[in-house]
Amino acid sequence: MEPVGAGALLALLRSGQAQTRAELVQLTGLSRSTVAQRVDALLDHHWIVPKGDAISSGGRPAVSFAFNAGARVVLSADVGTTQTRVAVTDLATQVLAERSHDVAITEGPEYVLKWLVQEFETLLAETGHSITDVCGVGIGLPGPVDHTTGRPVNPPVMSGWDGFDVPGWFQHRWKAPVLVDKSVNMMALSEHGALSPQVEHLLFVNVGTEISCGIITEHRLHRGAQGAAGDIGHIQVTTAPERVCRCGNLGCLEAVASGWAIADRLRDLGEDVTDSRDVLRLVRTGNAAAMQMIRQAGRDIGEVLASLVNFFNPGAIVIGGALSDAGEHLLAGVREVIYSRSLPLVTQHLNIRVRQTGDRAGVVGASLMVIDHVLSPAAIDRSVADA
Repeated sequence: MEPVGAGALLALLRSGQAQTRAELVQLTGLSRSTVAQRVDALLDHHWIVPKGDAISSGGRPAVSFAFNAGARVVLSADVGTTQTRVAVTDLATQVLAERSHDVAITEGPEYVLKWLVQEFETLLAETGHSITDVCGVGIGLPGPVDHTTGRPVNPPVMSGWDGFDVPGWFQHRWKAPVLVDKSVNMMALSEHGALSPQVEHLLFVNVGTEISCGIITEHRLHRGAQGAAGDIGHIQVTTAPERVCRCGNLGCLEAVASGWAIADRLRDLGEDVTDSRDVLRLVRTGNAAAMQMIRQAGRDIGEVLASLVNFFNPGAIVIGGALSDAGEHLLAGVREVIYSRSLPLVTQHLNIRVRQTGDRAGVVGASLMVIDHVLSPAAIDRSVADA
């Protein structure tokens, strides 16, 4: 059995399973003096704060404690192919400050990361914090990432990023841990943690410039052996087997149903469009061709998801990304094919919906990734011991 250190006590207080020293003694089996010593260490490091008096069985009221979400802050970034959102959050993922800008990922890692540092420093100043208050940095990237090293791996739309040491670049400047993953994984964490924590198995499908999928299984993010799980954008679909994808293959889902693919076809019809946002503009103004293409994109995505539903049997599918703002135009096509091609047993209780965390999903998920890391019992034990 692992020793019950200060980090394990913090986990109990953070989850609400315990609020007082007496409850911690009862749950852990530790002596009163040991619990008191470790609670004092958590208080000294501001990980917890006194909450007030708790109901006592007799004598003086027991002092209760609460997790201090303001003890540190997290820097998070959701880096897209053309747009990036950055934020400062507390340890409960409450966004304290944020901003979004058009930044092309093709500018390369040095340019984009220097811009991120400037934005982070600006946001920290806005919130009255300094870099010493930062417990970690979370970054989501729009391509395959080896999460263990934080390095992108052969990303198809990120020229110059392959193998770049993103955490190492930051840690030459800051000492806080830097965690990097695919943006869609961050979105899946956010949507699951914020709105569907009771769902054991969930698929988050990001539909925008690219198409990808974040997988939650048994309440945990599933990355796969090399971190490449969920790359559904390059599964072949039947509707356009001759269409060339940006990866060089033919008939990929991304080549027919992504924002750039739909924009290409609308330009062929004479429409003034360049990206997903322009496609949405046409849908909202009632453009018949745009609405028809979005509905067909939903069907194409549903074709791939129907196989995943039969294989994975998720409890929920969440459609996110820029094109999810097309609402029922996209969702109707997805549902149509999934329900017609999947087994009745696996769709009996399946919930298919659009994202509810909005544009913040990526930065909130990146913050969650960092929080889970820095508040793990082992990390808290180290932080207490190293002080």
